[in-house]
Amino acid sequence: MSKQVRVRFAPSPTGPLHIGGVRTALFNYLFAKKNNGVFFLRIEDTDQNRFVPGAEEYIMESLEWLGIAPDETIGKNEKFGPYKQSERKHLYLKYADDLINSGNAYYAFDTAEALDLHRKQHEEQGKTFIYNWHNREKLDTSLVISAEETAKRIAAGEEYVIRFKTPVDETLQLQDIIRGEVKFETNLLDDKVLFKSDGMPTYHLANIVDDHLMETSHVIRGEEWLPSMPLHVLLYRAFGWEAPQFAHLPLILKPVGNGKLSKRDGDKLGFPVFPLEWKTEDGISSGYREKGFFPETVINFLALLGWNDGTEQEIFTLEELVDKFDLNRVHKAGAKFDPEKNKWFNHQYLMKQSDSDLAEDFAPIVAEKGFSSFDCAQGDTLEMTKLEKIVSLIKERANFVSEFWDLSDFFFVAPTSYDEKARKNWKEETPALMQELISVLSEIADFTSVNIETIVKDWMTKNEIGMGKVMQPFRLSLVGALKGPHLFDIVELIGKEETIKRIETAIATL
Repeated sequence: MSKQVRVRFAPSPTGPLHIGGVRTALFNYLFAKKNNGVFFLRIEDTDQNRFVPGAEEYIMESLEWLGIAPDETIGKNEKFGPYKQSERKHLYLKYADDLINSGNAYYAFDTAEALDLHRKQHEEQGKTFIYNWHNREKLDTSLVISAEETAKRIAAGEEYVIRFKTPVDETLQLQDIIRGEVKFETNLLDDKVLFKSDGMPTYHLANIVDDHLMETSHVIRGEEWLPSMPLHVLLYRAFGWEAPQFAHLPLILKPVGNGKLSKRDGDKLGFPVFPLEWKTEDGISSGYREKGFFPETVINFLALLGWNDGTEQEIFTLEELVDKFDLNRVHKAGAKFDPEKNKWFNHQYLMKQSDSDLAEDFAPIVAEKGFSSFDCAQGDTLEMTKLEKIVSLIKERANFVSEFWDLSDFFFVAPTSYDEKARKNWKEETPALMQELISVLSEIADFTSVNIETIVKDWMTKNEIGMGKVMQPFRLSLVGALKGPHLFDIVELIGKEETIKRIETAIATL
């Protein structure tokens, strides 16, 4: 690549960042880092009617949390600033005027009412109204009125737009890195509005001017922008600028059925479609962070939506993704979103965490349940060591730290009820056996898992007591169900006194 790779993520601050937008940001980031380039963030807020307060900050925070923060953006390395389009609006009129002067654009004075009338007339004839080459010289434009009349109407404050004058009878054969050659007939394109009399450019003009001035080398964006590609290439040509290379990413599809993944799919199936929680007056939309996903998990599963490295590998660090990423390995077809697989990914990352880190995350949950000694701020070393041990025993069964309490509550609280199905293991002879077990446990001085297990099993062997006759009622006494990690690890952690107390309660209750 002859010039430095510079790629951008350019969202509009119209609400929370959709997971599809995050995937676009990620692929731009990976491409930039793979090619020793620059990844920058530009906020495209030319449509002030759709601006949502807090959305810009949300976008920034999301990228920071995910570990893919831009190299340049608002307030950071502003080499080509400002990085917010509303602060660049003084730039765009000059470029709109350049297109007028070169004959590549024209003024249009048609009112909304007049255009509605044209649409209705076309509908009555079974046609679709398109503002382009076949009617632009029959409408209220500077192509049919004199320059003097045009200037007079603008000076009088009459509302107008500047439209692009799309060339006639051309077949554009354009190259897309992902899709190969794509063809467009210019006669089928409409003359898009580039600039409005309120002083604001439309997305199309601002996007092209900014990408040129910010020296964007590659435009990597969603498939929904593919229909804009011919206009954008034609605008580069009209300005006499070199166009960047384009790559249009495949859609992220619904888990069930057809079509693009939407917030409604998440609401219906109970999974987030936003990286972070988003609050509005109507309620709260959950985010991956608040649901307990690790940022590395989100990066990993998004990277594999539409891309793979050609191997069976599924778990990638961000560094590995940078090393292996190649736009030529991005698929054309849409990628189905799989919420269950995403939980599997989170489990893999949970298992990679140290027990001490997981215990630190779990401690506030335990404290919330009334065990304040596990509050990290004041928890003592002994209690945290115990919590680490508990975490090491249960994490294999969890996808999220938030699931730890349900998997380990019996370590903290004695059972108050016993599983109905498991009660059938409590036979007529069980109370007497449990009483004997209490005597055995009472005599053990070294109350560690391995030692307790050895002594209890020796007692059962010596007295020819079947394993099931003791072990299942023993577990039921301690846990309230036939679940949980290795029984003697539970016994060690809850201690001799609590173990005996729980067996006595079970004898009295069952």
